[in-house]
Amino acid sequence: MKVIKVSAVWCGACLIMNKRWKELNTKYNFETISLDVDVDEDVVEKYNTGEKLPVFIFFDDENKELGRLIGEKSTSQIEEFIEGIR
Repeated sequence: MKVIKVSAVWCGACLIMNKRWKELNTKYNFETISLDVDVDEDVVEKYNTGEKLPVFIFFDDENKELGRLIGEKSTSQIEEFIEGIR
């Protein structure tokens, strides 16, 4: 599974989620592509992420979008979401 993580250095929720994501990615070992809304503006725009950050977009092996996590979530909420789309 591939995950595109859209965040910003100035986003408090993004900083919180970065720590949670690192812990969970150790468990699930996703291929993660990190994008910054200010630096990667053109790429981020094509994913239509809206204004709330962070956004985690999950894709299967054929690049079909499986779902999105938007905003700050607890570790258990993230795990529940991941298990639901696997």
